[in-house]
Amino acid sequence: MAGKRKLADNPDQKERRWSSRVQELRQKKVDEKARIARERLKLLSDKNSKLCVDDTESHAEEDEAMLVSPERSSPLTLTKTEKGKTKLDFYADENDAHLKVKKNLRFFNTQYLLMVQAKLSRPDLKGVTEVMRANAILYSRKRIGDLPGIDVGHRFFSRAEMVAVGFHRHWLNGIDSMGIEYKREYSDYQFPLAVSIIMSGQYEDDLDNAEVVTYTGQGGNKLTGSKRQVKDQELVRGNLALKNNLEHKVPVRVTRGHQCQTSYSKKVYTYDGLYQVIKYWAEKGVSGFTVYKYQLKRLEGQPELTTNQVNFVGGRIPKSTSEIQGLVCEDISKGLASKPIPATNRVDDPPVPPSGFTYIDSLKIGPNVKIPRSSTGCNCRGSCTDPNKCACARLNGGNFPYVDLNNGRLIEPRDVVFECGPSCGCGPECVNRTSQKRLKFQLEVFRSPKKGWAVRSWDFIPAGSPVCEYIGVLRRTDDVDTLSDNDYIFEIDCQQTMQGLDGRQRRLRDVAVPTDIKVSQSNEDENVPEFCIDAGPTGNVARFINHSCEPNLFVQCVLSSHQDIRLARVVLFAADNIPPLQELTYDYGYTLDSVHGPDGKVKQLTCYCGAIKCRKRLY
Repeated sequence: MAGKRKLADNPDQKERRWSSRVQELRQKKVDEKARIARERLKLLSDKNSKLCVDDTESHAEEDEAMLVSPERSSPLTLTKTEKGKTKLDFYADENDAHLKVKKNLRFFNTQYLLMVQAKLSRPDLKGVTEVMRANAILYSRKRIGDLPGIDVGHRFFSRAEMVAVGFHRHWLNGIDSMGIEYKREYSDYQFPLAVSIIMSGQYEDDLDNAEVVTYTGQGGNKLTGSKRQVKDQELVRGNLALKNNLEHKVPVRVTRGHQCQTSYSKKVYTYDGLYQVIKYWAEKGVSGFTVYKYQLKRLEGQPELTTNQVNFVGGRIPKSTSEIQGLVCEDISKGLASKPIPATNRVDDPPVPPSGFTYIDSLKIGPNVKIPRSSTGCNCRGSCTDPNKCACARLNGGNFPYVDLNNGRLIEPRDVVFECGPSCGCGPECVNRTSQKRLKFQLEVFRSPKKGWAVRSWDFIPAGSPVCEYIGVLRRTDDVDTLSDNDYIFEIDCQQTMQGLDGRQRRLRDVAVPTDIKVSQSNEDENVPEFCIDAGPTGNVARFINHSCEPNLFVQCVLSSHQDIRLARVVLFAADNIPPLQELTYDYGYTLDSVHGPDGKVKQLTCYCGAIKCRKRLY
């Protein structure tokens, strides 16, 4: 990692003598640079929601991780729909705190991926800067105690995510505290006052016994290399804040960080609830320097700690099938998928495997369906890298929809994504073929008590990653109407989404649908897509993914071998950073009272997704 560089002394270089006048001018320049640096630092602290740097220590990360000021950041990073909104507008359409947190993190992830695409250093912190520019920090004022929408067990996948929400406002320091500017809101307290601490193994003197912890104060340690203590700590800033917490009996939020190789930051941070500071003292640490110690005890009546569970599921993949509880089928794909897809059933007695379908790994073409000829592709070689020269990038609004990270991640949902196809000169590893690559996550089909079969991943899935394509038989919608009791029909409604028909949510992105493609509807109702995918008798793992009114996947229409939006491929992408073992879901998109039975009467189906804003009915 690049950081501050110290020029090595050159013993062969003679000392240069300066006159007193020159020395005075040089010193004035040094003083002026120091003054400007202090003003810039203060500006970042005041205007950027006080994302602080401990200016008394020189850490290698600080220069590398310095937040970008609004004047230096790219004007192209905010989406059209978010740019210029006030904070009130940004969250105006959400009343639930959990959904606000989810919206905040999705917006941050988009900005983060845009910074990765721009090949900027520390894209996580520059993504935070963009969240600030959009006035989208959810909790812009620090609070004592729990924050609405962030429950015990909530997992963050980087320090930057915590900053973007406003949960822990320091991107580097382990102690986040309130200053005197909060005196009006908390007039009975002495400041500074700690609101949040992070335990992530940065200090050699920490002791963690889960319910009772011994936390080492901040300062004096080397954050890179050995992470050893290199000088005495002082009772100032965060250290003084924790002392004040003890005297005023004010609880502090405690978050634990653990290594997680599948997380983009290589760590996962779990919120473990509120702790009370019960005593503090100063002592000589293991390296011989004075450190401040704080003993904290977890408050009673909170949900059970989940940190150990996080560590367990983070490395849960069994070494053999004998370790899988409730296993009823070792691989439902029978070797067709790139990874075996086991099925487990701990609900039925006796347990039974999924049945009544044949697994396929590629789309089948039904009768009366004609696939268009392959479209003209790009002339790139190897992998597409220059959007100014790639014809497929031009179709996507002049840039690539994916970023080359974690085997390819979609930056944000679009009306349609144009990928490279069989006529392109690039190879299979091109980033613009991301959704065409083989299954990369270890998926499991499992039996749920109320929703039938469901799907989860044993691996962490980064936001924007393709999970799987919806595969079955491509049919005309009119031909499927005669099929009875088939709940695996997926209508290809790319055109209807782009036009915002029938209440569909439009995605305002620049796309260039070729003018030579004639799109016509043979159906009388233009709201009804002309084609669909029938995964009833034949399909892949996607047919088992359930509906949710608050899903963690989204549907993305993709064009690769041709450019007819009526016949777009249907790919499911991660809308959020999805922890291991969380059920995978997407919104089926039914309009209430839109499904009719053979007798013409409206059919109703209860929804069991369990979401906070569940619509109670699937259709």
